[in-house]
Amino acid sequence: MASKDLRFFDNPDAPLLPDGHPRRGMSVVAAFSVRLVHTNRRRGGAWTQRYEHGIPVTGLTPISDDGTTGTVVHFLPHEHLVRSSEDLAGELVKLRARWGMLSVEVDDRRSP
Repeated sequence: MASKDLRFFDNPDAPLLPDGHPRRGMSVVAAFSVRLVHTNRRRGGAWTQRYEHGIPVTGLTPISDDGTTGTVVHFLPHEHLVRSSEDLAGELVKLRARWGMLSVEVDDRRSP
């Protein structure tokens, strides 16, 4: 999450994402986020890690295994990168439609 995914970053043959942009890796999301929490659940173990501006501020912290598997990423993008919540929500819904396994929830806590 904190380093470039060298399989894709600056690779002219990087696969395109459903939105047409080249794949870069989650390190880009982490770098553009004020904070990001990445939680990974696998068979036999689960852990979480927190980042601020792309830098890990905690180690991998084991968490209780709840029997599920999957990855959850909560992030707060830098305020200069966010347009209106309606625009953002609409774009995320479009991405979700292209990736059936992706679920998206927008929790906009900015004051009106």
